[in-house]
Amino acid sequence: MAPSSDYTARHLSVLEGLEAVRKRPGMYIGSTDSRGLMHCLWEIIDNSVDEALAGFGQNINVILHPDGSVEIHDDGRGIPVDTEPKTGLTGVEVVFTKLHAGGKFGGGSYTASGGLHGVGASVVNALSARLDVQVDRGGKTYGMSFRRGEPGRFAATSRPGPDAPFEPFLDSSALEVVGKAKRGVTGTRIRYWADRQIFTPDAKFSYEELQKRARQTSFLVPGLRIVLRDERGLPGTPGEAGPFEEVFHHDGGISEFVDFLASDSAVTDIWRIHGSGTFKESVPVLDENGRSRITDVERVCEVDIALRWGIGYETTLRSFVNIIATPKGGTHQAGFEQALVKTFRKVVEANARKLKAGSDKLEKDDVMAGLTAVLTVRLAEPQFEGQTKEILGTSAVRQIVSRVVEKELAARLNPTARGDKAQAALLLEKVVSEMKSRVSARVHKETQRRKNALETSSLPTKLADCRSDDVARSELFIVEGDSALGTAKLARSSDFQALLPIRGKILNVQKASVGDMLSNAECAALIQVVGAGSGRSFDLAAARYGKVILMTDADVDGAHIRTLLLTLFFRYMRPMVEAGRVYAAVPPLHRVEVVHPGKANEMVYTYSEAELHRVLKELENTGRKYKEPIQRYKGLGEMDAEQLAETTMDPRHRTLRRVNIADAERAERVFDLLMGSDVAPRKEFIVSGAELLDRERIDA
Repeated sequence: MAPSSDYTARHLSVLEGLEAVRKRPGMYIGSTDSRGLMHCLWEIIDNSVDEALAGFGQNINVILHPDGSVEIHDDGRGIPVDTEPKTGLTGVEVVFTKLHAGGKFGGGSYTASGGLHGVGASVVNALSARLDVQVDRGGKTYGMSFRRGEPGRFAATSRPGPDAPFEPFLDSSALEVVGKAKRGVTGTRIRYWADRQIFTPDAKFSYEELQKRARQTSFLVPGLRIVLRDERGLPGTPGEAGPFEEVFHHDGGISEFVDFLASDSAVTDIWRIHGSGTFKESVPVLDENGRSRITDVERVCEVDIALRWGIGYETTLRSFVNIIATPKGGTHQAGFEQALVKTFRKVVEANARKLKAGSDKLEKDDVMAGLTAVLTVRLAEPQFEGQTKEILGTSAVRQIVSRVVEKELAARLNPTARGDKAQAALLLEKVVSEMKSRVSARVHKETQRRKNALETSSLPTKLADCRSDDVARSELFIVEGDSALGTAKLARSSDFQALLPIRGKILNVQKASVGDMLSNAECAALIQVVGAGSGRSFDLAAARYGKVILMTDADVDGAHIRTLLLTLFFRYMRPMVEAGRVYAAVPPLHRVEVVHPGKANEMVYTYSEAELHRVLKELENTGRKYKEPIQRYKGLGEMDAEQLAETTMDPRHRTLRRVNIADAERAERVFDLLMGSDVAPRKEFIVSGAELLDRERIDA
């Protein structure tokens, strides 16, 4: 490409810093795919959120346009339009063309903010084919445009875009007054087109990520109203059929956020922990002569945490610094986890006899099991590891968070009110049960492995094990009752098929505590036979069988037993389900004996009423006869071994339904609805679905 003939000193002064961004975009936004594209959008949105955090403005609008551009409106104070004395440029041009420039240095405009390095808006500008900004201040609307970071004017066209004729400013920039603003109205509007010379062809804005971030921010900044509008009409998005708009507005703060994130039944209420601390930090500060001097500055760190424990063992922890998510943690998260473990160890050791805790020590996983928490800290100029702000690096924050959590949590675990005492007791019991489960899994790890004929085995006596040591080939059938077990023993291939009978309906583990589950004979036997532990200590590689097949009767009771078993697997052995190693057998409902004169009769099995009627109609149409009455199986025990093998157990003929989890969060909500301890939502679900019930399918 030939160099431009109108290349002047003006271009040098503007593009000197931004050219580095265009040459090495990964240094500033992480990547040039969809992730980097979204990071640019976060930079602009976070600037608007910082205004709301500072108490200016309560509304942010984000619009995804069909031409690939994105528009962000806020009602904050508006970017300064006066001249910055050091550069001689307006505040708008400084913000969008100068790296490490903005209102977030020195604490003059923001006590705490998400944008800290002063490169957000300027980086987005550098990586945009076109960026238009309008600012409402003082009764006027000011406007300015940029092409790949260079200020100038785009020719007015019916459809604005980066391809419109562009005239750069050569001698001096002009922040033009483009309209009037209503009295008292302030704010900023930015619309930009990402530069396709920089970003990969398949990079696009993700509405799902934008939705998730907007919801998260509305929780973190109570009272902030964020409106998303998707006008792109892309297939597979909510706006596929036309413009789609969503509003996010929450007044409950992070307590409401925890309630939204939590999917299991609660052991405790949502607890709020507040506190603050100060620390000194040596930072370089520019004096009047522009020289950098190291100066000691006292910082204030505010800590605000919402947390609750549920009956599950999954941990959901979201951490934030000045509303910026830190998915990889940092010093604030390390201090939080350190204080949790330290406080629980003290309380459990002090009540060891009452809790029957023994001499074992709690570990982090025991305490974090079932925890849903939102951790936020707010401080001026935090140190992040990298521009993408995924890890907090300010070391002093660790001790401040740790002290606040220790003090507040100790008071929660040693309460005086009766209701609070009951919650604390349940929580401590849960944590100790998690510890016992982990210790038990470690102690019995060797005995859980398959034993050969010469070794002793601690496996349940009712297990009819198989001979094969090949885990991938082996199968464990969980059968309903001893009557089905007798038939299944004759029908199975003992080389690779094992049988474990269960008596009746096992414990509903969605309602029960970990301790109740472990003390239940049927649940404990099943976990022992699978041989991979339970909960957090579950080790998929240690599982003794390649397939676990739930073989229950084809009636209402059988379906209930299967549901209880699936609840146990989902709650405490989920990796088995996620790996697709849990199956449901499909036994037949009917046996039709087709008469063949002069040779053996043919047996036809059907698996539903509709299939039976279809088979009978086909037989009538072809003139073939069948014996009456047609056999209707009430349970697996009614089949002989040959029939059971042929229809349900022989891999050559059987049908299995694989159980999988397409959406873990949705599955969690469904299990809690159907099997949890909260009755009212389940009753509402049953009543609302009653009209859809086919009474003919009830096996009464």
